[in-house]
Amino acid sequence: HLPDAVLTYAVLALALGFPVAVVIAWAFDVNQGGIERTPPLPASGPRAAGLGLVLVGIGVLAAAPGTVWYFFVRTPAQPAPAAGAAATTPSIAVLPFVNLSSDKEQEYFSDGITEEILNALAQVGGLRVIGRTSSFSMKGKNEDLRSIGTQLNAANLLEGSVRKAGARVRITAQLIEAAGGSHLWSQQFDRELTDVFAVQEEIARAVVVALRLKLLPSHAEPRAANPEAHDQYLLGRAFLARGSGEAYGRAVKALSRSVELDPGYAPAWAALGSARFWYGDASETSIASEETPKAEAAAEKAIALAPELADGYAVRSGLRALHLDWEGARADLERARALNPGGVEVQVQYGILLASLGRLPEAIAVFQKATLLDPLSAEGWVRLGICYLGLGKLDLAEAAAKRALEISPEQDRAARTLGFAYLLGNRLEEARAAFHRSHNTLFVRMGDAMVEHALGHPAESQRPLELILANPKLLQSSFQVAQIYAWRGETDRAFEWLGHAFESRDGGLAQIKFDPILRSLRGDPRFAALLRTLNLPPD
Repeated sequence: HLPDAVLTYAVLALALGFPVAVVIAWAFDVNQGGIERTPPLPASGPRAAGLGLVLVGIGVLAAAPGTVWYFFVRTPAQPAPAAGAAATTPSIAVLPFVNLSSDKEQEYFSDGITEEILNALAQVGGLRVIGRTSSFSMKGKNEDLRSIGTQLNAANLLEGSVRKAGARVRITAQLIEAAGGSHLWSQQFDRELTDVFAVQEEIARAVVVALRLKLLPSHAEPRAANPEAHDQYLLGRAFLARGSGEAYGRAVKALSRSVELDPGYAPAWAALGSARFWYGDASETSIASEETPKAEAAAEKAIALAPELADGYAVRSGLRALHLDWEGARADLERARALNPGGVEVQVQYGILLASLGRLPEAIAVFQKATLLDPLSAEGWVRLGICYLGLGKLDLAEAAAKRALEISPEQDRAARTLGFAYLLGNRLEEARAAFHRSHNTLFVRMGDAMVEHALGHPAESQRPLELILANPKLLQSSFQVAQIYAWRGETDRAFEWLGHAFESRDGGLAQIKFDPILRSLRGDPRFAALLRTLNLPPD
């Protein structure tokens, strides 16, 4: 009794190579939540908005530019047929332009050309543009175009090269029909370097004409006036995608340099806000309370510079939620969705909100949509794994986390999710090994404490917990301490540390309604009282 839209998406998922079990489970979920239309945002007000926005907009931006392999990708002998809307919507993947300059350090310059063209094409209505993460995963790979088109689910490919010499740049671009390899259009552009952004627009418009689509809208994402500032922005986003404390620190450094070189570059300010938050949250040397005000200032700067850019609102929404400004956070998310309703990041943000409010089937439907838009983006699959844990679908959670770690070994939350999946499945030594794949010392120690308790070793479980409790950054680990106590059956201590998590505005509380580690607490009246305090819907 599935709706027609769900059946259509199920056929598309099968065509893309999803295992049958995954499609069945997914179809069951979306039949409850719906994927044909995006579920409406909760009504405004504190209780409706809830704590679900704690991490909305902050982690999502970090995930956009990584290199993460497709979750259940299969490479068929020939291109799989599309289904539903994907069958009639023209699609294109912009492959990384090749740097032919004598200076190999100009790699970031050629990457920047690629990204600007991709961003411009993404503004065109009626054109399905494969996300940056997926397109850039093909960088440096010597594969035939048919295979690339199949892997990216794109009918058309735009490829090219950049040769920079002195003050001049030559950009060559060609549009190729993926299945047959025929050239649909090609052109060469020789321009002065100061004209490079105009060249990018010219290429994008030429591709639009070739595909018989409407012209680009009048406004586009703000550009850096300084090419080096754009290079540093790309570098910072790449570090953000790695998902570890050390990488977040390097992202802060690169993005700080970007805005120093070009103080008016709004996308870099937004990314810097995200980087500063995550650096404070994950770093073993920095403190979240010190980085959060800097993150807020960066987000405000991005919005002031570019009120029509969704990124700044997305980052600020999560930071406002940390201060329990639910109405402000909800308004920022609404603004971001209005500005960029089809963006992968916005889709993932909305899924996070739904999950935080306990609407897991709907959240999964939104995450599935996001991964169809950009199948190689890490964040969607990490979030899917977390939701599957909440529904008790351990096999799917395990698969999601494994795929993320396969391509991004530094992704700490993926390692933690994998550890939880094994722990809940009583695969204890595998759980220990998974937790130890994390670069976050807190996650490693909490994994040891929980595994040793499950093995019946109370003394061995207490030792790593004592190390956590001795950490000067203890308060920002409150939610994890509460999880350890809940897992060990120490209910009073668990609620004590959930109270500390509320006082310190710990972002982990965004998962309180569906966290399986806290399942033993849900029948306690104190849990219902805590949900009311957090303005979250009752269970």
